Amino acid sequence: MTVQAEPLWTPRDVSDYLGVPVATLYQWRWKKYGPPAARVGRNLRYRPAAVEAWLDSVTEAA
Repeated sequence: MTVQAEPLWTPRDVSDYLGVPVATLYQWRWKKYGPPAARVGRNLRYRPAAVEAWLDSVTEAA
């Protein structure tokens, strides 16, 4: 049985999903805010489930 991993999102994917500019994602990362991301080589990548969990956590707090 093969388990397929969910594809990782690029900053552009997350920006489109959240409706914010890519620059905002980088500013949030610098301020230690926003969805968790990981460096894969020289690239920044996001797990879709982590982005959704982060969004749920900030919308519950509001």
